[in-house]
Amino acid sequence: MSDQIIAIPIQDNSGGGGVPMPQRNDRADLIKEIKTEQIIEMVRQRLMGKEWINGNWQSINSLKEQALTEEGAFLLSNLLLGVANFAIALSKWNDEEIKKRARNIARTAQIMLVTNWISFGLKSTSQQYYVHDIIFTTAYAVLKQADEASIQELLKSTVYENRQVAQQKERMTQRIKRYMGM
Repeated sequence: MSDQIIAIPIQDNSGGGGVPMPQRNDRADLIKEIKTEQIIEMVRQRLMGKEWINGNWQSINSLKEQALTEEGAFLLSNLLLGVANFAIALSKWNDEEIKKRARNIARTAQIMLVTNWISFGLKSTSQQYYVHDIIFTTAYAVLKQADEASIQELLKSTVYENRQVAQQKERMTQRIKRYMGM
């Protein structure tokens, strides 16, 4: 029998060495990464004709004709508060429900634009289409998180992967014990 070095994995909870194991808090970490308030702030700034440049929002001259007032941008972006949250991201909606909800939000935005056209800074018909597209697309994209390929499915797969890793570790430990005659 020749001298062979057998590597025996040892769980080291001190943080040094070893293979990092996914933990149950991965789900919480994923949820923390969903920043719904950033979506609403981005829409608000875009409706005012601003772009994120070098770490702050700056007005873009070419968007001045399409820009709304601060009041209009604030109130219209608030329509997304109902869909840009954790409950929606973790729910499971079918495509028809998603489209219907996004259309309702866009319709409400259009009614608000026409009703408050002066205070919102509405100057042309093209602004209505511009606002409609921004609100509808954002609402649809956010709601799409709740469809078949949702964040809920991502979280399920993360939990499944954690279980697989734990089971694999257990099988490896049992194999090593068998080899060592324990």
